[in-house]
Amino acid sequence: QVQLVESGGGLVQAGGSLRLSCAASGSTLSINPMAWFRQAPGKQRESVAVISSSGTIRYADSVKGRFTISRDNAKNTVYLQMNAMKPEDTAVYYCNRASGLFWAWGQGTQVTVSS
Repeated sequence: QVQLVESGGGLVQAGGSLRLSCAASGSTLSINPMAWFRQAPGKQRESVAVISSSGTIRYADSVKGRFTISRDNAKNTVYLQMNAMKPEDTAVYYCNRASGLFWAWGQGTQVTVSS
């Protein structure tokens, strides 16, 4: 059973930065396409950044140029560096496989951006 644990969220002012981490146990992240998702109150969960097993990266238009997804294979961890943050980035952030069957969702990490 794969377990995902997200961390690094918090309260930040607009324009600030946060770095999220996603640690996994039970599977090797490097062989899976991984993504960061977010879900704001009253909205559907959306993908914001994807990194393939070969390292190809894609971003949602809303975060392009501000967020950076990366992976440390030795630590079996995926990161999301968030810069120039905006109030509309406020959401619970999750990581999971980017395609195919999702693993069980972790608890997520709350990100709140104040204006």
